[in-house]
Amino acid sequence: MNNTIVDLIRHGEPVGGSLYRGHTIDDPLSDKGWQQMQQAIAGYTQWQQIVSSPMVRCAAFAEQLADKNNIPFQIEDNLKEVGFGLWEGLTREQVKQKNIEEYNNFYRDPVNCRAEGFEDLNHFIKRVTDTYETVTKQFSGQHILLVAHAGVIRAILAHIVAAPAAGLYNFKIQNAGISRINASSKEIEFMNRPFIE
Repeated sequence: MNNTIVDLIRHGEPVGGSLYRGHTIDDPLSDKGWQQMQQAIAGYTQWQQIVSSPMVRCAAFAEQLADKNNIPFQIEDNLKEVGFGLWEGLTREQVKQKNIEEYNNFYRDPVNCRAEGFEDLNHFIKRVTDTYETVTKQFSGQHILLVAHAGVIRAILAHIVAAPAAGLYNFKIQNAGISRINASSKEIEFMNRPFIE
């Protein structure tokens, strides 16, 4: 039986630059974001299935790639980013200026120190990892491209290595950053370059 390979790619830079964008702000990719995504895949089209978050910063690229290369494509609503509540739409500097203690507490203990309106972290991880497991079973033996967000990718990587939720933000996920998971062996490869076969 063929291994199930899952390539995780974070969306490129959205219009408006770096902000806390959960699932209530749906900015499209900027021109730079589109370039980042195109450079990341570098013409690689070996996927047999593309799965995407419903957010336009992921789905627009995923759908275009699927259409251009005749690859089956589906949206998974549970792959949307974690909810950032009152931080949505703010930069890191704006959050720090509003309440540096709340900001520091969040990064010290992201499970228990959630700002107002934040999605529960354990709930978020469960919805993402349940969906990941469903997708890998549905497309078992295939090479899958999953287009998502930094938080979603962190949740999946933490799940694979059995890391606690408290360590989720220790994974740094760049715009258009790529990680490859062998779903059978649970090996992870961080690909800081375009895809090369």
